This record gives sequence, C-alpha cells and structure tokens, in this order.
Amino acid sequence: MDKVVLLLSVLSLGISSQPITDSQRLFSIAVSRVQHLHLLAQRLFSDFESSLQTEEQRQLNKIFLQDFCNSDYIISPIDKHETQRSSVLKLLSISYQLVDSWKFPSHSLSGGSALRNQISPKLSELKTGILLLIRANQDGAEIFSDNSALQLAPYVSYDQSLGADEPLRRTYDLLACFKKDMHKVETYLTVAKCRLSPEANCTL
Repeated sequence: MDKVVLLLSVLSLGISSQPITDSQRLFSIAVSRVQHLHLLAQRLFSDFESSLQTEEQRQLNKIFLQDFCNSDYIISPIDKHETQRSSVLKLLSISYQLVDSWKFPSHSLSGGSALRNQISPKLSELKTGILLLIRANQDGAEIFSDNSALQLAPYVSYDQSLGADEPLRRTYDLLACFKKDMHKVETYLTVAKCRLSPEANCTL
C-alpha cells in the first residue's frame, strides 16, 4: 500500500510540474558552455601564474588593477544589485557582446594547446546560443531589429596597446581579462536563466 501511495505522489508531482521549455533548454546549454569556458580561463590563468615568481605575481596583479580590459567599453552592470535589476534581454545583449569581443583575442591566449584549442569553438557555440536566446526573448522589442546593438567597436590589439617589450604583462592582462569576462557572462546568463523560474531565488 505504501508503495502505491509513493508512486501516486511521484506521478502527481510529475503532472503538476511545468514542462521544460525550449528557452529553458537553451539557457541550460548556454550556462553549461560558459561555465566550462570560465573553468578553462581559470586554468590558463592559474597555470600562467604558477610559472611566475611571487614578486612578479604581486607586481603584475598591482598593475592589472590599474588597467582596463579592452572589453570595458561594453557598458555592463556595475554591481550585483544592478545585475539583478537588469532585464533578461539586456543581460543577454551584454553577454553576446562580451563573448564576441574575444573572437580574435582568444587566438592569442597563452597556455597549453589542448586547453587553448578548445576556446575558440566553444566561444562560437556560446555566441550562437546567446543569439538564439536573444531572438527568443525579444518579444517584439526593437533593440535588435537592425542588428545595430550587435555592432561592436574593433577589439584593440594588445600588441599595439602595450609595448612589444612587455610580453609578460601582455600575457597576464590578456588571461586576466578573459577570466574576468567569462565570469561576467556566467553571472549574467545564470541570473537571466533564473528569471524563467519565478519561484527560484535569483539572489547573487
């Protein structure tokens, strides 16, 4: 008798739960993709840091805190509160621009070839997925009607912005910026995905 009651309870839960939508599936895939990219970024940065002397790490970190990433021209939420107040479409738009800004710089990332070779195709897959989510969530909005919002300023070459005699700093900045941007995208997509579940707590 207890087994029957348990089975009916499980079936009842299954019936009452809302079906997973295509948008939810896309969000789940996109979040999974960016989580993997963020992990790769962390590994590349960690491997590079482990090759440095302690004093080099300290100096480079101090310099980086005073610098800007090239993707900083992309206007994004300044803190977690603004992130939570931003619309799904805005979070998707910023995420798209951040991912697209690494289309070419990703080829210059240093580190193990096995890790580095995974990055470009995964960035391309993630960008495609985010674009599909943007189209699915436009809901009549004209923000992307002429694709003007998706036109990005050219990504400045690190070889031009930093002297050729500073390869260590250039590498550090590039890896640190990539890690920083992938963390941003992971945060924005996670919050946007959470919005599809009204009962969920989307607090950062």
